[in-house]
Amino acid sequence: MKTVERIFQAIFFEITVLSIIIPSSVIIGGFDPERMTIVAIAISLFAMLWNYIYNLVFDKLIGFNRLARGLVLRISHAVCFELGMVVITLPVMAWYLEITLLAAAILEAAFLIFILIYTLVFNWLYDRYQPYQKWFSKQVN
Repeated sequence: MKTVERIFQAIFFEITVLSIIIPSSVIIGGFDPERMTIVAIAISLFAMLWNYIYNLVFDKLIGFNRLARGLVLRISHAVCFELGMVVITLPVMAWYLEITLLAAAILEAAFLIFILIYTLVFNWLYDRYQPYQKWFSKQVN
């Protein structure tokens, strides 16, 4: 996957996640919409950077044939990605939302359950359909 497509994939992933997580956390969790939007966007920006770095390293270690990856490897990929996110996002979320670490951990757990499943499904579908694969292969050599 070329750099331009990696950037497209990360932005597409994050926009979709934000459109689900922000309204859900405001409605279900009762969080202030402005604060939750700021937290979600900050975490999203970090996640895009982490997504790029993590997947670049993952491809180099595992190989570039994404279609040959099985379910166990995809689950491992998603779990390790999320563990990397938790290290940074948990304390930041607790601090900014002015909630306890326990409350932040519960919120993070809800996000993780959703994101873990979403990451698995998103990447599997993206690898199968690669929305702009032909465009990216023609535009970037």
